[in-house]
Amino acid sequence: MTDKVIVALSTCPDEASAQRIAAALVSERLATCVNRVTGMTSTYFWDGRLQDDPEILLIIKTTAARLAELTARLKVLHPYELPDLVALEVAGGNEQYLQWVRTGVASTANKGE
Repeated sequence: MTDKVIVALSTCPDEASAQRIAAALVSERLATCVNRVTGMTSTYFWDGRLQDDPEILLIIKTTAARLAELTARLKVLHPYELPDLVALEVAGGNEQYLQWVRTGVASTANKGE
């Protein structure tokens, strides 16, 4: 069976941490691609009060097989005490692109290298 492609979402407080996390996840083959979306604001409760902060959204492309490792690594890399990570299964799309995502995160053991 073909591994499910996952789009995972996380936010960062600034461009430096977003770029560092994105580069690490792609370099370590936990993600094939990470988009950094600037110009958003998040409203949420933390420390018992309403927060309204600028953040950068990470859109992370990976597979179900790599999600647990990605989650663990994000917790280590992230500056937040409680990093957000929400993972969504991709229902469809350009199959050539989806295959590129799968190939980009395939472990060397799975590729026969």
